[in-house]
Amino acid sequence: MTTLGLVVADFNRPITEQMEQDALEAVTAAGAEVYETVHVPGVYDAPLAADRLARLDDVDAVAVVGTVITGDTDHDQVITDATAQRLSDVSLERDTPVTLGVTGPGMSAAEARERVENAANAVDGALKLVSELPAPSLATDSDPQ
Repeated sequence: MTTLGLVVADFNRPITEQMEQDALEAVTAAGAEVYETVHVPGVYDAPLAADRLARLDDVDAVAVVGTVITGDTDHDQVITDATAQRLSDVSLERDTPVTLGVTGPGMSAAEARERVENAANAVDGALKLVSELPAPSLATDSDPQ
């Protein structure tokens, strides 16, 4: 059975609460399980939590969910760009799929509520990566082939 770590950003909680529920339903529907759910203050805080989960032997992949709503500045763009880059880094550094179920930037709260299914999409993507990627090699560059 595939085991996921789930990271949920609490900022914009009424929306992310529904995203968390959708993610959990997607996990159950796929016959997978959640090893642990970590709540973080906001999307920007998700990479550290994803990294900690990706380090665990019992976690096959990590799905991150949250939403970033636009404001009067470019803050939403800065947050989503930095978060996406760091989550990609975690995935590559830990050799563990980390999927992005974060909506934004440039969205109103109403638009974010219409896109809560991105949480389930992140779970589905994580599960697909686990099943499709070849197992990592135990050999290192210094090991004889």
